[in-house]
Amino acid sequence: MSSQARTIGVILAGGTGSRVGLSIPKQLLKIAGRPVMEHTLAIFQDADVIDEIFIMMHPDHLAAADAIAARFSKVTRVINGGGTRNDTSFAAIAALGEDADPDIRLLFHDAVRPLLDTRIINDLVAALDDYDAVDVAIPSADTIIEVNANDEIVDIPDRSRLRRGQTPQAFRLGTLRKAYLIARQDADFVPADDCSVILKYLPGEPIAVVRGADHNMKITEPIDVFIADKLFQIGSTVAPAPTSVEEYTAGLAGKAMVVLGGSYGIGGDIVEMARGFGAEVRSYSRSQTGTDVSRPEDIRAALADAHAELGRIDFVVLTAGILNRGRLADVPMEEILEGIRVNYFAPVLTARFAHEYLKETAGHLVFFTSSSYTRGRADYSVYSSTKAAVVNLTQALADEWSAEGIQVNVINPERAGTPMRTRAFGKEPEGSLLSSQAVALTTIDVLLSSLTGHVIDVRREEPGHVGMSRSELEATRIAEALAEAGEGDEG
Repeated sequence: MSSQARTIGVILAGGTGSRVGLSIPKQLLKIAGRPVMEHTLAIFQDADVIDEIFIMMHPDHLAAADAIAARFSKVTRVINGGGTRNDTSFAAIAALGEDADPDIRLLFHDAVRPLLDTRIINDLVAALDDYDAVDVAIPSADTIIEVNANDEIVDIPDRSRLRRGQTPQAFRLGTLRKAYLIARQDADFVPADDCSVILKYLPGEPIAVVRGADHNMKITEPIDVFIADKLFQIGSTVAPAPTSVEEYTAGLAGKAMVVLGGSYGIGGDIVEMARGFGAEVRSYSRSQTGTDVSRPEDIRAALADAHAELGRIDFVVLTAGILNRGRLADVPMEEILEGIRVNYFAPVLTARFAHEYLKETAGHLVFFTSSSYTRGRADYSVYSSTKAAVVNLTQALADEWSAEGIQVNVINPERAGTPMRTRAFGKEPEGSLLSSQAVALTTIDVLLSSLTGHVIDVRREEPGHVGMSRSELEATRIAEALAEAGEGDEG
């Protein structure tokens, strides 16, 4: 098989939304600031192993699909979907033409599964080196029963051998085309998924299975819309990460960045790294420039100053925050007001005043939250509640500003070794905190991504590493390479 054959993501978006009771197809419903299908397309756009994307859209909504497709460079075709899942899949096959390379790799994915991991895409493509058909599935946590027409149990299969199927399903074009040509000659053919077509009509063809993910859910019923929205809000989105100083430099060189709260900690690391990658960075803080992010005039002046000096603003990052601990009834009123002003009023002000500049560049705004936003924590109720508000603000702005091309995301670091945390909790065991460099590098990854409306978790846990996660190891490696490059420039 040719390892050079191109890989095409086929996004199946032919549904009408009838089961969720909507007047528009569920793939066009907005979740976390973007249509569901747009989230899905962004995953395939950012996957390095994907060369092209086909959108298979319901004929009544092709104009909407065309408008969304225009935002993704890998989308090469928007095609009428068929009356059934199998008709739609065959339409994608037919669109390639009879003379297409049989080794082309096709990944068929439901447009309404917007929480897909890039890891799954990579695993599927890797599996196609050894198989012509690959499915995605997860173990069943529930006992599965088989019933008859009277809803009486007739069998309880061994759960250990059962899996719940997901998408994408991946194939070599030649094999899938062969199975469909046989199926379409069968008058008793019953529509099913694409792997079922292989299983029935090419029974000797092995179908591999790669591990899926619990959160790779399909939006089908009304409750799924609610669940998906909450998963986006508390989800652990991973931004595609460049792997070298050269790749970061290609994305940041010549770009203009403003960091509010950039004097030390995570903000200071963002400033240092971004400058090392060639960005023009302006940092504002109380200690550096006398900038108080809780004062509207200070934020307005900082952004205006940066724009006047740089001529544009591509990125705005607000890292400033304050954590005052204590029971709400006992905390001084001034500390309560200070927490609200710095942790919530400042993001609102930053967004309001940054909008005019980011609109010019279709730029990117990044806030910071805390893991405490998912459930309020005793003894720092104001902090956790304001961080929850920042998440909602992020998703609302991603929706408001999507037509203007402005991206808005929020970083959610696990317990990180920052001066703010040390002031609040004192000295903690060595190796128990995430490094500020790892958080800074993830922030830059997000700024270079196509994500919007997402909460991006940064965590320490990583199988196979003791004391450092992959992100921390990468941050250390990139920082060292950046330092070496700087020393080389000086020489």
